[in-house]
Amino acid sequence: MKYFIRIFIIMLASLSIQVMGQDLQGTVFGKDENHGKIPLPGVNIYWAGSQHGTVTDEHGRFTIKGQQPGHNHDHSLLVASFVGYDNDTLNVHDIKGDIEILLATNTTLDEYVVSERQQSSFVSQISPVQVQTITSAELQKAACCNLSESFETNASVDVSYSDAVSGAKKIELLGLHGKYSQMMTENIPNLRGLSTTYGLGYIPGTWMESIQVSKGAASVVNGYESVTGQINIEYKKPDDSEKAFLNAYANHIGKLEGNFNGAVQLNKKWSTMLYAHVENLSNKVDHNGDSFLDEPLIRQYNVFNRWKYVGDHYMAQFGFKVLDENRTGGQEGFDPEEMPQTPNYYGINIKTRRYEAWGKAGYVFQGMEETSLGFVNSYTWHEQDSYFGLNDYTGTESNYYANLIFQSVIGNHRHKYSTGASYNYDAYREMLNDSTFNRTEQVPGLFFQYTYSNEKNLTVLLGIRSDFHNIWGTFYTPRFHAKYNLNEHTILRASAGKGYRTPNIIAENSYLLASSRQLIVQSDIRQEEAWNYGINLTRIIDIADREMNINAEVYRTDFINQMVIDRDQNVSQINIYNLNGKSFSNSYQVEISYELIPRLDVVAAFRYNDVKMTYDGKLEREPLVNRYKGLLNLSYKTNLDKWQFDFTTQLNGDSRLPNTSSNPLQYQRPDNAPAYTILNTQITKYFRKWNIYVGVENLTNFVQDDPVIAADDPFGPYFDSSIVWGPIMGRKIYAGLKFSIN
Repeated sequence: MKYFIRIFIIMLASLSIQVMGQDLQGTVFGKDENHGKIPLPGVNIYWAGSQHGTVTDEHGRFTIKGQQPGHNHDHSLLVASFVGYDNDTLNVHDIKGDIEILLATNTTLDEYVVSERQQSSFVSQISPVQVQTITSAELQKAACCNLSESFETNASVDVSYSDAVSGAKKIELLGLHGKYSQMMTENIPNLRGLSTTYGLGYIPGTWMESIQVSKGAASVVNGYESVTGQINIEYKKPDDSEKAFLNAYANHIGKLEGNFNGAVQLNKKWSTMLYAHVENLSNKVDHNGDSFLDEPLIRQYNVFNRWKYVGDHYMAQFGFKVLDENRTGGQEGFDPEEMPQTPNYYGINIKTRRYEAWGKAGYVFQGMEETSLGFVNSYTWHEQDSYFGLNDYTGTESNYYANLIFQSVIGNHRHKYSTGASYNYDAYREMLNDSTFNRTEQVPGLFFQYTYSNEKNLTVLLGIRSDFHNIWGTFYTPRFHAKYNLNEHTILRASAGKGYRTPNIIAENSYLLASSRQLIVQSDIRQEEAWNYGINLTRIIDIADREMNINAEVYRTDFINQMVIDRDQNVSQINIYNLNGKSFSNSYQVEISYELIPRLDVVAAFRYNDVKMTYDGKLEREPLVNRYKGLLNLSYKTNLDKWQFDFTTQLNGDSRLPNTSSNPLQYQRPDNAPAYTILNTQITKYFRKWNIYVGVENLTNFVQDDPVIAADDPFGPYFDSSIVWGPIMGRKIYAGLKFSIN
């Protein structure tokens, strides 16, 4: 490892920094007979004969570094490439100011107009890291009330309930729990620690501009905590969002939601934006008659304000967010306002208050557009006051994060680097019944990341960081990515890297408190540590003048150490201890996307998971992880985008269940849960400034039988609501309205 570090230091010290070229900016539009032209997101922009390029954002905007003269004979030819459109090549040698590119569709039919087909989800063909971008167009295919519901049409990320009482949801990436994926908001680590269990409900769907999902080893710039990948949420921006947006949502069980965001351009340099969200469910629903609510009652208020300043060479952003949430679950007769010392009904109550403040600043050196300096910092205060039956849990987390990033080139465009320093502070104060769990972490760190491109077919990214932890000492995080274009339509990617994280024993597993089992920590829990390796192949095939995208991938995660949550050893206990043996996850996935007929997009995917861990000396399948998953998504828009029809079906494979064989017969469950299918559909009608949508989730009304073990004796020794493998709520009918002023 020391030799690896010396190589980077020698490279940095021996090569001089030379800044070449100027930034080029512009917008890519698609022709539309009705609206004239509409911005296109996800368009690949690159220099002809090279791999130096970028991708347009949600509003069709792009910024690309100027090409260095002499690298190839097409050094001033800029290419725009997008599925369903003819490529456009521009000679930008004499162009000054913003570039405007207007792409023409490559499919025409006699007496019909074929309008643009914007990619609602795409994988960059430029980046060496496999990054899938989920745009707002993709999020509109489902109700998408919050982040947890944003992946219903995505094959890579699974979302499921953690238990049958609290309403907590968890995600899985590469077959592993979401705690192993680094969650970020605008590249700031977030939704970690105390917010791991319920944080997916803290980001409303209408606030999001896009989501980027990176699988496997990620960039070292954002820290060491990523094991299976990164999920980054981009909020709407004040300088290019709607002036006003309003969304109202309701479903048939009585849940109501309202969302608002408004943007104001104060002057040429300053803009601000206000976001507001409120949701309420006060109607008690128990369709299966087990006396427990199918969904917890919830009331949430969420407000966010951000500011943005853009100067000639300087940019700054900052914002503030406040959240207050109260959720109540358990038996239908439970009332938290009348709870006696020894309750007659089982209930849970979780009160959360969360405050966030963040700031970003960036400076591009004058005359050195390839060289920039950025500083990011954030502060979060999270407080949870809760009880689960007779278990009382309270916790607070204070987090401060800072990251200083300098980036430039080494000699020319082929050699780029980012380097800097970070600092993370976490103070946890937790109490479970009469036990206290306090911990303070302080982690300064250094990182260096180097990117090489031959500007033809090969890009390599190497990164390493060193962190100095006040508890775990010094550790190193190496990461590697490579992209090789086998030909114009075939891309091969490979990655490898390490990740570390500190387990939060209670906060990450608080949903397990909704049972009669006792949490037993058998030893001092160590830092979790794992390697991740991946290979991805992307193939583009032209069929009937339309492009079919095929992605095939294999990822493996190997744990050196892991916190084991053992629910098999003893039916009255949940044993927590350090890994003693093997633990790994193998994930294989194939995904195909294609416009089958004009305006009908089809996405089909299949994934197989092989996830095993050593429990009490025996290597077994990880419980409650589906062995396989299939997904089919159909999305059709009528001509001129008047109507949209979306349909999604998910095939969820069988999973192993925790051992309950020592329970009385009526409280036992089988060794494995069966495979099942979920169907969702939605219809949207578009008008000039507004649209209405209606939909059905879980169309076939499939639910898990008896999700709560010993529901008839919730204070007895066998009560357990944590063995959830399928939907708790049956068919859900919803409707909504969206109104916007641009």
